[in-house]
Amino acid sequence: MNNKPAILLIYTGGTIGMVKDFKTGALRAFNFDQLVERIPELHMLDCSIETYSFETPIDSSDMNPDHWVKMAKVIEDNYEQFDGFVILHGSDTMSYSASALSFMLENVHKPIILTGSQLPIGDLRTDAKENLITAIQVAAIQENNIPVIQEVCLYFEYKLYRGNRTSKVSAELFNAFTSPNIPHLAESGVNLRINKPLLNYAQPQSPFTVHKQMSTNVMILKMFPGIQQNVLEAILNIKDLEGIVLETYGAGNAPTEPWFLTTLGEAIKKGLKVINVTQCSSGSVHMGKYETSTELKEIGVISGKDITTEAAITKLMYLLTKTDYSDFKVAFETPICGEMEE
Repeated sequence: MNNKPAILLIYTGGTIGMVKDFKTGALRAFNFDQLVERIPELHMLDCSIETYSFETPIDSSDMNPDHWVKMAKVIEDNYEQFDGFVILHGSDTMSYSASALSFMLENVHKPIILTGSQLPIGDLRTDAKENLITAIQVAAIQENNIPVIQEVCLYFEYKLYRGNRTSKVSAELFNAFTSPNIPHLAESGVNLRINKPLLNYAQPQSPFTVHKQMSTNVMILKMFPGIQQNVLEAILNIKDLEGIVLETYGAGNAPTEPWFLTTLGEAIKKGLKVINVTQCSSGSVHMGKYETSTELKEIGVISGKDITTEAAITKLMYLLTKTDYSDFKVAFETPICGEMEE
């Protein structure tokens, strides 16, 4: 009887699945059914691996909620047959996808690991092999036949992160991602060290549920010195706009000019959801700490606490399709799957 963990490898697109045509120098996707031929080291892993590939590989710059739904559907359809899932994805929007899937896949009791690479899998100096092999290893870790990782994660350059806590910070370094406000969950070295106290677990009896509705009537607005009233009004009056993520200064500060607060306040009264996140690379929003954020709190702006912009926009997209809460502000400011501080 084969008790090896069964892992489904899902290829969506991205640099990791490319090989270079040495005659033309162009990159092209290779057939993922031939994955083991490309990476014979996979034979050494103590798990069984099957592959699923999107018919048309997606450049991560073209990623959208329809593709997230497709990923979620693949996991839903194969959830009972596999012990873990590894999603190969372009790095540019990987943090958005990891964040979105963490909300869409409720009560996950198995590992969902996103990974990718900065160089193609066929490149001499590629980081693809290590990222792929270790992501599969992490997905296969079990204790007493129960997966150790039971959440949506992102693995890149020796570190495993909670997916909805990540941001891409480099277009060139192999160490392309960071988790600005919580430590990484695991680190690969001579040994694979897992920081178990940081791991997130759903209640054992809670049923795995897939949510396939995400609102796209949202946007991100970054504050900058000199923003004009007509620009803000034009944005807030976009037809069907339901919510915005407002990237503010420091601990959640924004202009205190009357026109700014009045314009924003009127939009909120009409039902627009406004989430306050810091545009700093790390740290948290503390609305009310300074006068410049106290007035935002008073007009109904919602605190994003220490959430990343990627997680804020995808959580907004997720919650705007739900009706099972009495207060949107409370719903957003309450952690769902470890995406923000308690």
